[in-house]
Amino acid sequence: MRSIATVFCLSLLAVVLLAGSAQARTVKGCVIKHHTSCDHKDLHGKDLHGAVLHHSVLHHINLRNVDLRGADLSYADLREADLRGANLRGANLKGAKLHYYTAPKKNGARALQRNAACSPKCVDANLTSIPLQGPYADVACSQKCVGANLTGANLTNVNLTGANLTNVNLTGANLTGTNLTGATGCGSVTPAGLLNGRGCAS
Repeated sequence: MRSIATVFCLSLLAVVLLAGSAQARTVKGCVIKHHTSCDHKDLHGKDLHGAVLHHSVLHHINLRNVDLRGADLSYADLREADLRGANLRGANLKGAKLHYYTAPKKNGARALQRNAACSPKCVDANLTSIPLQGPYADVACSQKCVGANLTGANLTNVNLTGANLTNVNLTGANLTGTNLTGATGCGSVTPAGLLNGRGCAS
């Protein structure tokens, strides 16, 4: 009887310890978990690799030089986020909002989407169906893709109209349905000739 009680107590202790270890951690005031709200936080240089942040509100957040390898950022709101130098290797950005914008003024002025000055390491990033509508839209790098590493990236149906692709590495990238109308710098893309005949500007 005593052995059964001991086993039960040890099992209960294990459950408590596991529950405690599963609790979300907090980084500079931001609770790292899905559906969290960390807008306007400064996480510059932090290690968030493997973080589960899907459906989170992360607009105006400073993620500069943050390690986001393998992070789940699907459907997260990353508008106005600073992703310069962030490592997004293997990150899931499906459905994420990453374009820059300015809210419309009270007089009814139309909202303006601005280009981001970021070129994150997007190796193996999943960029499936990310919204890139509009000539000023920007997702991860869109209009300013200069030198970006998109090795193995999934760019299925992504709109890269007018994007600057100078020295972009697209080795192994999935370009099925990708719109490259008017894109520039296509001749310098790696591997050479990959974008020939795909609507790039001459």
